[in-house]
Amino acid sequence: MIVITAPTGQIGGRLLEILLNETRARGEELRVIVRDPGRLPDAVRARVDVVTGSHGDAEVVDRAFTGADAVFWLVPSHAQAPSLDAMYSHFTRAAAKAFTAHGVGHVVGVSALGRGTPVAGRAGHVTASLAMDDLIAGTGVAYRALANPTFFDNLLWQAVSIRDHGVFTGTAAADRKGPAVATRDIAAVAADLLLDRSWAGTGEVPVLGPEDLSPNDLARIMSDVLGRPIRYERQTFDDLRDVLAGRGMGDALVQGYLDMMRAKDDGLDDGVRRTPQTASPTAFREWCEQVLTPVVQA
Repeated sequence: MIVITAPTGQIGGRLLEILLNETRARGEELRVIVRDPGRLPDAVRARVDVVTGSHGDAEVVDRAFTGADAVFWLVPSHAQAPSLDAMYSHFTRAAAKAFTAHGVGHVVGVSALGRGTPVAGRAGHVTASLAMDDLIAGTGVAYRALANPTFFDNLLWQAVSIRDHGVFTGTAAADRKGPAVATRDIAAVAADLLLDRSWAGTGEVPVLGPEDLSPNDLARIMSDVLGRPIRYERQTFDDLRDVLAGRGMGDALVQGYLDMMRAKDDGLDDGVRRTPQTASPTAFREWCEQVLTPVVQA
């Protein structure tokens, strides 16, 4: 039995799709924890065991982890969380206890790059995510934290600006290269780990994308794929604060994002070397063709 949290999100939804295909022949059961089962397609609900509620709730995870061999763990965003610790570690504590109580053997979690870098202790969401990893690892469960850089898919937040003005923004220098990844590649790595549970102990699995790219590189590729000029505008941290607050984020989350982006400028994502094992396959051009273009043209 594999339990999937956040099964309607970008990563969890793709993971569920992969596992539904792969587990049919294996005879392995799937269970999902979801606040609103109506967000799952009817065909999916017919093939999985559904536990309704929040996976931050002790009663919910107690029911969901009964008989579970493996769990996919992803903390949802909570716009008005009072602190980053509340959003990550406090949310995870009930599950950490349930891992032990129900003898869950393996857990795969979504986390971030940065462990071991000089700025890891002041990196906002990343710092809180790494503390959550330590909490889970401390239960004794076999744990793999998927250590991710920035997602390509975050650009979907700016699809309207890209479509209407040919502009996307960020805080990085225009020529600063760094890793970035498609969320579907993260889901694929998670699926491999959940299906082949021959691993033990705790550790990180970096998912770096196939190449380092700068904002200027992203602009050039988007221009080629969309067939019109797209340019990058560097924004100030004050501008970013206003944008995030305008999306309804509370002060704790906003400050966490600002601290994370400052840390990325200071090398947070630069501590892991890309190898055949850490390089995920989806190139940015391919992602633009298959994901961004339909959204921009809709």
